[in-house]
Amino acid sequence: MRKHVISAAAAALALGLTVSACGSGSDSGSGGGDGDALVVGATAVPAGEVLSYIKKDLAEKAGLKLEIKEFTDYVLPNTALQEGTLDANLYQNQPFLDEFNQSKGTDLVSVVKAYLPPMGVYSKKVKDVSKLADGSTVAVPNDTTNEGRALKLLASKGLITLKEGAGTTASPADISANPKHLKFKELDPAQLPRSLDDVTAAVINNNYAQDAGLSPARNAILLESAKDNPYANLLAVKKGNEDDPRVKTLAKLLTSSEVKTFIEDKYQGSVLPVTSG
Repeated sequence: MRKHVISAAAAALALGLTVSACGSGSDSGSGGGDGDALVVGATAVPAGEVLSYIKKDLAEKAGLKLEIKEFTDYVLPNTALQEGTLDANLYQNQPFLDEFNQSKGTDLVSVVKAYLPPMGVYSKKVKDVSKLADGSTVAVPNDTTNEGRALKLLASKGLITLKEGAGTTASPADISANPKHLKFKELDPAQLPRSLDDVTAAVINNNYAQDAGLSPARNAILLESAKDNPYANLLAVKKGNEDDPRVKTLAKLLTSSEVKTFIEDKYQGSVLPVTSG
């Protein structure tokens, strides 16, 4: 069964990491940050690194005070944004945001697309997806949107066929053909890199792959293309805050030539600026 929420213990752990990871400052300001700082939630890689670059090299010149809070899961950054302890977040794509709003009753909206962190298939046992043996076990994310994304990636190489009309929330129940009789193991996205010793392959989100020391550009045996890809990560805010001048400034910086160059130089194809592909 796919999980839409993490356990209370995991939530507490993630929240604890969030508090320890954020910068110092008072609890004043709309996002609980330091004065007029824009408080932005992010996963560590690549969002946290991109935001840290902006904070260090671009924000002051643009008149923006930026505070970054790092999260280790995909639920709390949106929960915190809805509750107002964050002013914005950067880590998710539009299909995930749409599904989250629908399932949780939130009203979060996209401001701008920032970059594409391509999802990839990784394996310690085979070096090409075409070499997956009959009956191989493939681990996939257990949240609705990312599982559908993972299955679509496998379908793009003919490993499976999805039923006509299967959308971004496709699940193994939507598989109409499975010539290699692949078995699917649904896991929390953060656990996928650790599963590589136990499964034949795993479809891993970009940030968790990089957190585990995997290079999407070098280590993935199958990687998403940037062309016509709907999964670019976006800057999100609670509806009504799109015109916050601080948000507009960050949106402009995220799509600047400086950030494009930073992404290309740092990630060498493992993360793609929205202007590429």
